[in-house]
Amino acid sequence: MNLIRFAMRNASGNSARSWIVFFCAALMAGFVIASTLVIRGANDSLRLALDRLGADIIVIPEGHEQRLKSALLMGIPVHCWMSDTIADDLAALPGVAAVSPQLYLSTLRGATCCSVPEMFLIAYEPETDFTLRPWLEENLEGGLALGEAVGGSLVYVPAEQGKLLVYGYGLDLKGSLEPTGTGLDQSMFFTFETAFEIARLSSEQAVKELDIPPRTISSALIKVDDDVDPHQVAAQISAEIQGVTPLETSTLFQGQREQLLSLLNSVVALLGITWVLTMALIAVVFSLAVNERRRHIGVMRALGARRTTVLQSLLLEAALLALAGGVVGIAVASLAVYLFRPLIMGLMNTPFLFPAPLPLASLGLGALVLALLGVTLAALIPALRISFQDPAISMRE
Repeated sequence: MNLIRFAMRNASGNSARSWIVFFCAALMAGFVIASTLVIRGANDSLRLALDRLGADIIVIPEGHEQRLKSALLMGIPVHCWMSDTIADDLAALPGVAAVSPQLYLSTLRGATCCSVPEMFLIAYEPETDFTLRPWLEENLEGGLALGEAVGGSLVYVPAEQGKLLVYGYGLDLKGSLEPTGTGLDQSMFFTFETAFEIARLSSEQAVKELDIPPRTISSALIKVDDDVDPHQVAAQISAEIQGVTPLETSTLFQGQREQLLSLLNSVVALLGITWVLTMALIAVVFSLAVNERRRHIGVMRALGARRTTVLQSLLLEAALLALAGGVVGIAVASLAVYLFRPLIMGLMNTPFLFPAPLPLASLGLGALVLALLGVTLAALIPALRISFQDPAISMRE
């Protein structure tokens, strides 16, 4: 008889114990994939957000640090202003390679241009910009013109309008940026020229006027020279320019990173405990199942079945149950993480990016291998004991 069919028949003949092994494998694989998705998704989200910023230092008005982090992480719009002359002061500092000012605005709450209630608007200066430029050069020849914008992955054009209405002004969405899982996904980028045009016409076209104080900016993004330490430049900014706060992007989300590290340590400890307990339970279940089959296995050996054949059939039975349970556990856990993303983000106060299909498949395969390895190792000791026992002794017991 084919070993696979034989193993499947043995598994179905001990349905209660087989279900226990199945659920243990599902628990093991599901816990691994769920914890990996959450930790890796949060870490990838923070990394992509920093890459999207593309700056070494962000200079903002003093007292707005937490609000800016909330805007970047969760998409909560922030309004802050400082004199545009600060950009010139920053550019004059030694070690500063480039300075690009930005304006932070927001749509009216309940805007129809986004799949979220409120959207974070960022105006940039094309002449000095170095954050969007790589994407624009690759995807939009000539950059953005007046009345054009690019948006995060959650920004869309309502089908019935054909344009994005921002304070009554119709914007052409020229492209969407890759998702980051952060507030940048519900943000929209356009030029200073477009921002001032929206503000100028908002008194006539919008329910509420967009007010941009003259000669102001909200932040200044800084890129330092290659051989310069951003920390030294940040310290110099704090000492020489009053009323501003320099935020080093390398430490911008330090609190969230420390939280992830603490969560990772807890998950690893919990995973180890779960792994040991699950393997112990599977070993006990397989020992009981093997003891029930002593005479059956003794007859097989007496009829000429080799020890390796008996061992292979028992381990194959464990592997089949592990594969079935692992696949189900991975599918259920992945679906649960995907559906409860907003709840996870709220509980952790950290953005979260669900992986693309190919990376998800790789993570699932890794979790499946761990479940398969764990169940097979747990079944190995009772399988070895019975397969190498003398057939006569097995038949008498």
